[in-house]
Amino acid sequence: MNHVLKKLAMGVGAVTLSLSAVAQTDATTSVEQAKELTIERIYSSPSLNGTTPKSLRFSPDGARVTYLQGKKEDLYRYDLWEYNIATSENRLLVDSKDIFDGVENLSDEEKARRERQRIYGSGIMEYKFSNDGKALLFPLNGDLYYYNLSDKKAKRLTETAAFETDAKFSPQANYVSFIREQNIFAIDIATGKERQLTKTGGGTIKNGMSEFVAQEEMGRMTGYWWAPDEQHIAFLHVDESPVNIAIRNEIYAEDIKLVEQRYPYTGTPNVKIKLATVNLKSERIRFIDIGEEEDIYIPRVNWLPNGQALTYQWQSRDQKTLKLNMYTLKKRRQTTLLTETSNHWINLHDDLQFLSDSRRFIWASERNGYKHLYLYNTKGEQLAQLTDGKWVVDNLNAVDEKDGWVYFSGRADTPLERHLYKAPLDGKSPEHVVRVTKRNGFHSIVFSGNLKTYIDKFSNINTPSQVSLHKINGEHVTWLEENKVDTNHPVAPYYDQLVMPEFGTLKSDDEQATLYYKLYKPKQLVPGKKYPVIVKVYGGPHAQRVTNKWQGADMIQYMVNQGYIVFQLDNRGSNYRGTGFEFPIYENLGDVEVTDQITGVKFLRSLNYVDPQRIGIYGHSYGGYMALMSMFKAGEYFQAGVSGAPVTDWRLYDTHYTERYLNHPEANPDGYESSSVFPYAAGLNGPLMVYHGMADDNVLFTNTTKLIKTLQDENKVFELMTYPGSKHSMRGKKVKVHLNNTIIDFFNRHFK
Repeated sequence: MNHVLKKLAMGVGAVTLSLSAVAQTDATTSVEQAKELTIERIYSSPSLNGTTPKSLRFSPDGARVTYLQGKKEDLYRYDLWEYNIATSENRLLVDSKDIFDGVENLSDEEKARRERQRIYGSGIMEYKFSNDGKALLFPLNGDLYYYNLSDKKAKRLTETAAFETDAKFSPQANYVSFIREQNIFAIDIATGKERQLTKTGGGTIKNGMSEFVAQEEMGRMTGYWWAPDEQHIAFLHVDESPVNIAIRNEIYAEDIKLVEQRYPYTGTPNVKIKLATVNLKSERIRFIDIGEEEDIYIPRVNWLPNGQALTYQWQSRDQKTLKLNMYTLKKRRQTTLLTETSNHWINLHDDLQFLSDSRRFIWASERNGYKHLYLYNTKGEQLAQLTDGKWVVDNLNAVDEKDGWVYFSGRADTPLERHLYKAPLDGKSPEHVVRVTKRNGFHSIVFSGNLKTYIDKFSNINTPSQVSLHKINGEHVTWLEENKVDTNHPVAPYYDQLVMPEFGTLKSDDEQATLYYKLYKPKQLVPGKKYPVIVKVYGGPHAQRVTNKWQGADMIQYMVNQGYIVFQLDNRGSNYRGTGFEFPIYENLGDVEVTDQITGVKFLRSLNYVDPQRIGIYGHSYGGYMALMSMFKAGEYFQAGVSGAPVTDWRLYDTHYTERYLNHPEANPDGYESSSVFPYAAGLNGPLMVYHGMADDNVLFTNTTKLIKTLQDENKVFELMTYPGSKHSMRGKKVKVHLNNTIIDFFNRHFK
């Protein structure tokens, strides 16, 4: 166990003693409150994670912190709250039921957008501050509401049959903009006058909107951007007509919807995309020349602070080239500021920030194998490398130009934790960074506009999420939500059942990589007894499962309480370890990932309390794919498996994701064949259960129907559970409870 893992283990032990002491402060109460953790309780209100605010933001003046919080009686119904820094008080700003108390009737576009955002619930799901700090904006049930912080009243801005989405304040808070019926609109707040800024939207044309792969794969949920001076809006004009129509059934409990979805299967045409600006006064639209090549992506658009120019990122179809181009409005002239290239793929990021002079900017790059920060000028010249080392930057948080520091979240100490660091803006010592956050664990940071304070949402493996306010030097100012585990905390009656995992490392079979794992085992191991194991896997790119982060009283804890050992390992291809750890999967998925998971099973077999004949695997999405590949290719190591919403044939998945890792089907036909599950289906020997949502618009249900037919043709017996109306994320308490009961029943029948 290396130094970092020793620290983690010591930390777990220390906190366990501390919490035990808390639990014993009132022994009678503790005994009376002790309850058995059930699947039903895991997904019920109040949340066992305690008070967990989301969408935390500073007001522009730094006087308050706003956030969304689920109701105690309904954790999926969100209200808007604030923490007043001067009075140290939390208070409810807007009760969503006061605005609308009923079942929300979401448009199909909004349903899809929320699925892409991976958000679920009702009430106030998103909100924005005006830059002058006087108001808040939020959508609810398809209409927009303007909340004035001075008179504490919510005013309805729209009341139409159409659904308004992607609402924003203009930079100087004179307008509210939004998308309606695939066009951009703006409301003058002073007069209430509404203006339609684009007219061509409708059918296959979308103005100011993000296409499917932008939402699902690029993390771009918008398609329009205000200039800082409010004179222009840059927007994308998207033509979906080239994209093939996938005709599929969405099967619900009482009806079947025939859906014609424009789904860009890998190797097939994408949307045609154009970049334009619209002048707010004249409403004149100018299109920007983005080059003759139409088969490209535009993943990011950003304005310079002076509002005289904008940048857009141009990404090639094969994702091996990324250009940062700058366009000046007055001269309508373009320059390429920098170009990134790779023999594998370029990972996108949101770490472009221009300095106040509009002449310099910070940019993130993985050119040396690890994501680091660089300083450029608008002539395209690199001025400095700001960070360096065999570790990665997660994201850029803030730039303090006055004192000369750049603040970022990263993994300089260990890939298992995320901390806030700072580095000199002059770039004179990129290998030297200063850690700002104090406690070992996982930190999510939001800076105030004046850069004097920041919000820290923190947790570690045995501490539920806590939200605190800090000075810029890391000094703790106050709790915004301490979420202390005491006898009143929702997890208290179940606390004694919680098991903290053991962290460790293994060498890959070829000795080329270090693999991190965490191992959960029952508290009281019976001497001589052999226990079954569930390997809970994801295994895909841009993911990480082994972290020093709070997991809580979740399904892993339930499985452990039922007598299972639960094991998780981050195989090659997963994130936050540098490109050398990610790139081995290129053009051949389901190979090295399975090999690394087998390395984990070999380690499990070496433990005298593990039954080597009762090792199962379970995963969802890419994890579902991994479960199939492991069962089909390595049945001697995995005796039973559960595969959820799996990709089974990568030709059935979308362009931007699939071609990033497998290249174009025409360029890599053998890789597509070997990465499919079907060449290995005959290798299935152990029990297998497959489940899938029957309205999945991401990993289409066709993946599972094709698997069903193949297994039947191979005369393989398997189990199937389908969920009418469920999308890819399998949202909703009833679905979650039934699904997890089904999974544990499967393993119980085959392993107990």
